[in-house]
Amino acid sequence: MTKYEQLLTIQKRKLEKALQHLAYSYNKVQQLPEDAKLLDEEQLETWESFAARFSRVADIFLTQYLRTIILISDPGFKGTLRDQLNQAEKSSIIEDTKNWLTIREIRNITAHDYSENDLTNFFKQLKLQCPNLLKINEIISRS
Repeated sequence: MTKYEQLLTIQKRKLEKALQHLAYSYNKVQQLPEDAKLLDEEQLETWESFAARFSRVADIFLTQYLRTIILISDPGFKGTLRDQLNQAEKSSIIEDTKNWLTIREIRNITAHDYSENDLTNFFKQLKLQCPNLLKINEIISRS
């Protein structure tokens, strides 16, 4: 087993656990209002936990797992995240580069402070994109 294959095994376990946590949080936010103005402290905390878990899964998958899969087949690969996603799409690991760039953009938003209206839109985007992140289970089961 090569060092990249060993690394992939570790990342796969980490990703599976993070996906379980994300699915749990996703189920919890299904019952909550998306409008930030209507949230009490406990509900806001639940949304924030969901956002953090969303970000963690996106990070592990995009910056670690996918990169390692690509390096297994092409140890000399160097490139940006976009290059990596394009390579993953060409290799049929992912279906749509644009979708993953959108997920990355949403992930980047978690580090910023926003008004209640912006926060409401952010929550809607998280909820909308989460099923795409949860599909990572299908991707990792093939590798």
